[in-house]
Amino acid sequence: MLIHFFYTLRSAKLPVSVKEFLTLLEALEAGVVGPDSDGAFGMDDFYYLSRTTLVKDEKHFDKFDRAFAGYFKGVEMLTDFTKEVPLDWLRKTLEREFTPEEKARIEKMGWDELMETLKKRFEEQKERHEGGNKWIGTNGTSPFGHSGYNPQGVRIGGAGKNRSAVKVWDQRAYKDYDDTQELGTRNIKVALRRLRKFARQGHEEELDLDDTIRSTAANAGYLDIKMRPERHNNVKVLLLMDVGGTMDEHVQRIEELFSAVKTEFKHLEFYYFHNCVYDFMWKNNKRRFAEKFATWDILRKYNKDYKLIFVGDATMSPYEILQAGGSVEYNNEEAGAEWLQRLTHAFPHFAWINPEPQGVWQYRQSISVIQQLMSNRMYPLTLRGLEEAMRLLSK
Repeated sequence: MLIHFFYTLRSAKLPVSVKEFLTLLEALEAGVVGPDSDGAFGMDDFYYLSRTTLVKDEKHFDKFDRAFAGYFKGVEMLTDFTKEVPLDWLRKTLEREFTPEEKARIEKMGWDELMETLKKRFEEQKERHEGGNKWIGTNGTSPFGHSGYNPQGVRIGGAGKNRSAVKVWDQRAYKDYDDTQELGTRNIKVALRRLRKFARQGHEEELDLDDTIRSTAANAGYLDIKMRPERHNNVKVLLLMDVGGTMDEHVQRIEELFSAVKTEFKHLEFYYFHNCVYDFMWKNNKRRFAEKFATWDILRKYNKDYKLIFVGDATMSPYEILQAGGSVEYNNEEAGAEWLQRLTHAFPHFAWINPEPQGVWQYRQSISVIQQLMSNRMYPLTLRGLEEAMRLLSK
């Protein structure tokens, strides 16, 4: 069985060598991991052992997690349902293409009906299905599964293709944005000049203590105050960045922006969120469930003089913004829109930077929703967009 696991990792573009694979087999033979208290094989222990022996660089952890989950577990349970989805149900064979007429005939369910129907499918389904319109499976028009088409469903495993899922059942690891990334495009370099101009705003001068003491002493003790241009800016920035999912397409540009912001702003605080802000955020993606920062605490911690900047593509199911329980990772008690309104109320100077091309904004319902919540303060990640956003925030 493990030889196929090895080939799965190689297919996922992981640099796994035969020597490392043999090391894993030797560790298993030596009993480094074994059955747990119930007599079953300790899958968690095997996961950590295989990752330790096979993955040489932590930048590959995300690829490894997806390959491991796809081979051994299928998907992780991210809802309150107690049943496991057999991997065989989600095995994709041939890719099916749907005509516009077929797509038009498919009716979509509301949120409550969708969740209730999914529970029923768990209770009723006994085997794998493909190409159908009811059961959890692949290549069909059912709202449950992957690799098919439904205008509004729950994607279980697989990869996003139509971006129409209202909830995703597949836990993934995210990677922190690299704040040392060099700026790689001329447009972002030019925009950096605007950021520097924005950063210098504040008091034009500050007390030059050394020169004041020297001048006062030379003036027979009479106070002679000397001022100098301010060396450091007083602008405070609270940066909230979307990570994972569709944001994977924009990693390089976001890292370039992140590098620029960290260079230019002395008073910078940043947090990550996924798709939409809910009741907690995090600073380290590897420990995002272990080291949470309550959004309420963030609202109380920082003063309203902070400039609030959201960075995200705003591409998601509208339910993730408007519906309690709409998060793709857990059942949030309050809708994301509530938290966005609290944040924009607490920090009156705010803007949203969107790396998605502005030409597609009108075709994404979720972007329209975010624009309304942001009072139309959404700007593209372009030279002009950054200039306009910085000009707004500097007022």
